[in-house]
Amino acid sequence: MTRTLITLPGLIDCHVHFREPGMEHKGTMATESAAAYAGGVRTVCEMPNTNPPTVSIEAFQDKVRRAEKIHDVDIRFFFGATEAGHIQEFRKAWSMPELRKRLVGMKIFFDHSTGDQGAAYDVIEGAFKLCASLGAPLVAHCEDAAINAEARELMLDQVSEATDVSLHSLMRPCASEARAIEQALSLTRTYGTQFHIAHLSTALGIELVRDAKKEGLPVTCEVTPHHLFLTIDDYETLSARGKMNPPLRTAQEQKALWQGIADGTVDCIGTDHAPHLLQEKESGNPLAAPSGVPGTETMLPLLLTVVAGGWPHPNGKSQTGNAKISMDDLRRLCFTNPNRIFNLNAPEEEVLQIDTTAEWEIHGEELHSKCGWTPYEGWRVRGLLRESQQCKHTA
Repeated sequence: MTRTLITLPGLIDCHVHFREPGMEHKGTMATESAAAYAGGVRTVCEMPNTNPPTVSIEAFQDKVRRAEKIHDVDIRFFFGATEAGHIQEFRKAWSMPELRKRLVGMKIFFDHSTGDQGAAYDVIEGAFKLCASLGAPLVAHCEDAAINAEARELMLDQVSEATDVSLHSLMRPCASEARAIEQALSLTRTYGTQFHIAHLSTALGIELVRDAKKEGLPVTCEVTPHHLFLTIDDYETLSARGKMNPPLRTAQEQKALWQGIADGTVDCIGTDHAPHLLQEKESGNPLAAPSGVPGTETMLPLLLTVVAGGWPHPNGKSQTGNAKISMDDLRRLCFTNPNRIFNLNAPEEEVLQIDTTAEWEIHGEELHSKCGWTPYEGWRVRGLLRESQQCKHTA
């Protein structure tokens, strides 16, 4: 068979959780960097909800020292904030050249997720104000805490024994994301902050960003592979392995994300790579399982499959008509835009050589993340790095 080879710059994953320090049983900088590298990712932006959280200069310096041991993947870090004092720590870190070269910007959470980093409104507003004054990117996990709490209480009142993991999507509804984005955009409008929305998952969210861009606000956004390729219908086979924040949505919400890619509303694809052990995912009530899925190693082949005109989901062939992406889109979403938005200065030289004719099946045990599983188990995909041996494949 004639091989079709393409080249791409080393990809950027602008949203990962490498779990170190404090949760090394789930993953380490070494293991998760190996997963990123095997997936063609050469630069990552790592989030602050580790243990201890990255909310002080001391914690940030510790991460930098750990990252200096990693040579194949350039690890940059976000600084977190749950208190006013953390915002001032960020101000100091931003002014320190030895830290600034690893410091991407600030990350805030409108509601709790892994690590319980949810912040009060006054802290969130302070973060928007400071980042605007510094010219620093601000990234937010946009889910409204009050709406989530109300939805959870209502759901638990209606269900005698809540063990159905699909309830997770109802407990963190689409309206929650929209409300938080509205609040964030209002602060962006007030302060002029360079604002980036993490893991956008809803049609309402896409529409709000589309309108904000027309207004001229400095707002950008990312979507994840798991929201692009999975829906609430996958709870039946994945159970708690399909639990993440924000949660899986309906096929209609998914279609809106693909439309956002098509019309340029979506700026980046970031994986929100968040490994947990299967024992943690599958022990006890699925609704109590930790939220998050691994994904940095599988992003490229999933997207290349769509580039080739296919659809990797074994039970979702009908959705291929809505999902379209070109090689230019892939480069824009996974390199050019995140490189610009976060001032990463990642090299543009074409360093990846990919065989786009290679077809293979994804199997968690053959991937590099320490967690050893994937929500895309058994999916057939296209595209293999020539130097990569991460998975068995067939021509």
